[in-house]
Amino acid sequence: MWIKIAVVVLLVGILISLGSGLIFLLKDQGNSKRTVKALTVRIALSLLVFALLMLGYLAGWIQPHGIMH
Repeated sequence: MWIKIAVVVLLVGILISLGSGLIFLLKDQGNSKRTVKALTVRIALSLLVFALLMLGYLAGWIQPHGIMH
């Protein structure tokens, strides 16, 4: 159960980082490194979500389910 909560928290963090990158891009008009930093954080969080999902699957903590039968 904790892994699902961690994935949801990380996904919210990804959305926040993406939104802040957009705000920094519009506000600074490309003259600041804040946009690059926000998008770097987003990429790091995305990789962390992927690694957490793979770890959870390989450890048997989460099970995939078929949407199509």
